[in-house]
Amino acid sequence: MNIGGQAVIEGVMMRNKDKFAVAVRLQNGEIKVRKEKTTKYPKIFNKFFLRGIIGLWFMLYDGVRALIWSSNQQLEEEEELKKGEVTWTVALSFIFAFGVFVGLPFLFAKLIHSEGVWFDVLDGIFRVALFIAYLALISLMKDIRILFQYHGAEHKTIACYEAKEELIPENVRKYSRFHPRCGTSFIVIVLVLSIIIFSLLRGPWWVELLGRLVLIPVIAGIGYEIIKFSGKYCKNPIMKIFITPGLWLQRLTTKEPTDKQLEVGIKSLEAVLD
Repeated sequence: MNIGGQAVIEGVMMRNKDKFAVAVRLQNGEIKVRKEKTTKYPKIFNKFFLRGIIGLWFMLYDGVRALIWSSNQQLEEEEELKKGEVTWTVALSFIFAFGVFVGLPFLFAKLIHSEGVWFDVLDGIFRVALFIAYLALISLMKDIRILFQYHGAEHKTIACYEAKEELIPENVRKYSRFHPRCGTSFIVIVLVLSIIIFSLLRGPWWVELLGRLVLIPVIAGIGYEIIKFSGKYCKNPIMKIFITPGLWLQRLTTKEPTDKQLEVGIKSLEAVLD
């Protein structure tokens, strides 16, 4: 059974094709678990490439639901997040991400070299550099560091399960916090693909910029198939070349978890397996 997941506020979300579970550590020290059915898209879209584009949106939807619930467990009732507030936050986050990681590199590259191969190279270099700098900067924040520890707990727990060992902190702790199917690795693949595909865009500056927005779903669909394939054949020497940059970047997006955080990851995974 393929298991995926993500870190949430003070917890971990695990999912399979049928359901997902969110486990969080409450302020009183107890672990609270919630199980939900996985949001499924019509089978007509379960085709090569299409499943990446459509499926990622459904996974994002479940991921946001998990984040809302985990956040609300740490807040008083009158402070709880509302679905509308989170929807606007996610929308603004997408606009911010496009502006910073697509718009700014495009602008910088145009100012230095307005066209040709050098523009494409500079555009790609600036995009990768900005993303790494962003991750390095936010990893210094205490709350983000805790989130990244839970990210590490998620990876270790899944690795222990895939090795068919008993899910106890002593076993889980010894596994790596780096995992080939991680979303960080997916983003690295998307960044590399964007350099290649964006270089095919030619025309006025506004066509090139708009084309970058339109092609994001296409790049995501291709990236999904690559990450799925690499996860299946991660021990293949050629695939290791594709996986390695993502594993390197996970040094920023994952941190070594505590035993208490591992316990949360285990509870989340056990709820999915139940």
